[in-house]
Amino acid sequence: MDTAILPSTLLLTLLLSVGLFFFIRASTKDRTKVVQLVSEQDEATLMPQLKEYFQMRSYRVAAVDPEKNQVIFEGNVRPSWFLTVFLTLLAAVGILCLSLVLSLLFPSLHTFFTGLVLLSPLCGFFYWKKAGKLEKVLLKLEPNQSKPHFSSKITITAHRDELIELQRALKLKLCE
Repeated sequence: MDTAILPSTLLLTLLLSVGLFFFIRASTKDRTKVVQLVSEQDEATLMPQLKEYFQMRSYRVAAVDPEKNQVIFEGNVRPSWFLTVFLTLLAAVGILCLSLVLSLLFPSLHTFFTGLVLLSPLCGFFYWKKAGKLEKVLLKLEPNQSKPHFSSKITITAHRDELIELQRALKLKLCE
């Protein structure tokens, strides 16, 4: 193979490896957001629906602050088997590509570089340990004075996927 091709291929493979590393690390990143939603229902009707929704999603009431009209829900988030396997396979392919390029550059270390593929399950282990955690949802319900036909305003601090699902399930609108 041409000697100018191997170093450039190595550089591109290293850049892709860096991207893969940050992708795997980002799989466990905290994606908590604060959102204000509005509902046409009043507080007395909406609060039991919210409580039932979060209990259905395996959250439990951890604390209630009646002065602030705030409820804190807690629930254990389980890591995804699919994502664990997917990240492990992605890491295996990435390490295999890097080891093939390094094996072409340093043929005497071919066995060592190929053996690096055995490290790929560490990526799945990393995800599994970091993704399984206790998730908190802070919910504050108050009357809405800014919009005439919406009677309740909800301020929620939760994972962005949970917020999207809540908004869809209870047909809540974003506060503008």
